[in-house]
Amino acid sequence: MAPSVNPNQPAGGEEKKFRYDFSAKGGFPQPLTFKDKREEREYLKGRLTAAFRIFAKYGLNEGVAGHITLRDPVEPDTFWVNPLGVSFALIKRSDLVRLDDEGKVIDHGDCKLVNQSAFLIHAAVHRARPDVICAAHAHSFYGRTFSGLGLPLAFISQDACTFYNDIALYDQFDGIVLGGREGDVIAAAMGGSKAVILRNHGLLTAGASIEAAVFWFVALESLCHSQLVAMAACAHPGVTLKEVGHAEAQETYDTLGQHATAWFSAKPMFDLIAHETGEDYLQ
Repeated sequence: MAPSVNPNQPAGGEEKKFRYDFSAKGGFPQPLTFKDKREEREYLKGRLTAAFRIFAKYGLNEGVAGHITLRDPVEPDTFWVNPLGVSFALIKRSDLVRLDDEGKVIDHGDCKLVNQSAFLIHAAVHRARPDVICAAHAHSFYGRTFSGLGLPLAFISQDACTFYNDIALYDQFDGIVLGGREGDVIAAAMGGSKAVILRNHGLLTAGASIEAAVFWFVALESLCHSQLVAMAACAHPGVTLKEVGHAEAQETYDTLGQHATAWFSAKPMFDLIAHETGEDYLQ
């Protein structure tokens, strides 16, 4: 159990930063846990803003498209999202906007504009999936390119097996999600999977932690790139995709496809962005 800390309380003249809990057997870092849900809220909001910085670093944002949401630990029927028009590379904890299930803005910083598509899609996912703490969507280059093929992910590598039988394909496109039941239809298509490929649109991942959702998005973007390259290579006579066998893919998924693995795999990305930014996103 992590000690109870106030994220804004000075310690030795400096703000006390959140660190990992290394108390588990073997010294592996563990997700922090909190007795006070309001302290947990501040911590998770900090992790969410770090996630936006990671998306910016990897070039997963473009214009005002893209959104990552966090289910609020204090009031779980509400969620936090990025304000529309604020750069992922500049977003801070104080910028985040909190919405209720009907789209009403409850908390906000200087900007309270919200992407309507973000609300409709993410509210539906959070509503349909009580297990989802975080959902991530962006119009990333390789994700949107691959989505235009209307194809499922091929399990042609060890890394692809992270998503074995745990990724959906939403094989239709009805335009920009600005109303109606489209968000609910997307959530239904996703089902209990950790990810969904939205045809002609891009990628959506969801997880029981911010870290897992972010890692799975970054990994899936890379896998889309990999499959596009492999499919292009198939233009050479005699070259075909060689998919991993069922038993091997399932065994690999049982290790790589789990939440704990994703959380730990995201640690280097979050550590690096904290180092590079001096954690200024916690403001």
